[in-house]
Amino acid sequence: MKTTLTVLLAAIASSQAIELTPANWDAETAGKTVFIKFFAPWCGHCKAMKPDWDKLMEEFSGSANQLVADVDCTGEGQALCEGVQGFPTLKWGDPSALEDYEGARDYDSLKAFAQENLKPMCSPKNIDLCEADKKAEIQKYQAMDAKELEKLIEEKEAELEKTEKDFEVFIEGLQKQFEDEMKVKEEKVKAIKASGLGLMKAVKASASSGKDEL
Repeated sequence: MKTTLTVLLAAIASSQAIELTPANWDAETAGKTVFIKFFAPWCGHCKAMKPDWDKLMEEFSGSANQLVADVDCTGEGQALCEGVQGFPTLKWGDPSALEDYEGARDYDSLKAFAQENLKPMCSPKNIDLCEADKKAEIQKYQAMDAKELEKLIEEKEAELEKTEKDFEVFIEGLQKQFEDEMKVKEEKVKAIKASGLGLMKAVKASASSGKDEL
């Protein structure tokens, strides 16, 4: 009976869990302060932490201002994991400017941190919490019709994509420059060695050896 209840509770927690992907990120995080676990299914530490994290997700499920969620860095959420160096990695705060969580990872510590830090923040849903300039910016976008706002979003996303591509081209250029300079260096080293350096060292060693014999 106890085992059955445990399995049932685990199933309920799992059904309430939110796994973030690029497709649902904006909708799920809008207006919320978030606490996110970036994980890989094969990771031993992730498996050990899963029961406590699932319990925490259940605790905060349904909140209008708080979100505790998962990102599977080997699955559909992979694009969200840029900069994640190890698993599990915990981040929290504004969805557009996440901070690393450095605290303990047991349930009580995670819950205490979430209760203390996952507080309502400035957003279209909490506009009263915004500074005057941010409130004015939100109201400007709210006054746009849907097509105008969508066009503006597409333009900004195109700018982001161009920035990423420009950076990739820059890195490729650096790689080619490095390879070219490496070839030049190798040719120079080869030429210097072929110009008599080896013989010079051999003569020096021979002369030194002859003096020792005397």
